[in-house]
Amino acid sequence: MERVFLDANILFSAPYRDGAGLQRLWTLANVRLLSSAYAVEEARRNLDTDEQRARLDSLTAALELVAPLPAASLPPGVVLPEKDSPILLAALAGSATHLLTGDVRHFGPLFGQSIGGVLVQLPAAYLAGKP
Repeated sequence: MERVFLDANILFSAPYRDGAGLQRLWTLANVRLLSSAYAVEEARRNLDTDEQRARLDSLTAALELVAPLPAASLPPGVVLPEKDSPILLAALAGSATHLLTGDVRHFGPLFGQSIGGVLVQLPAAYLAGKP
């Protein structure tokens, strides 16, 4: 079973409008969706309406929330802004197989790479490989 960690921008985009394409992630077989309270809160802060926040609540109810390991540091050679480090660290702590993010600016250099066993991908790249 794949363990797919969702960054805050995925958690923001999926409930942004009813029927958003990213909601497909919640229908995949043999996939366990993960995220962190940190990512959920960031998504919640950026959503505009009660309806969007209600969809976020519904989607996050199906997530396994993980926390980064205390005092953990990024693997050697991996450079991320301080606000993004908890995302990768939580994915690693949750034994994720994938980290899905739309953050091209900060995670872009890591796309297609496996960091500590976590493959960093855009959601479209991940979903392209799913029936």
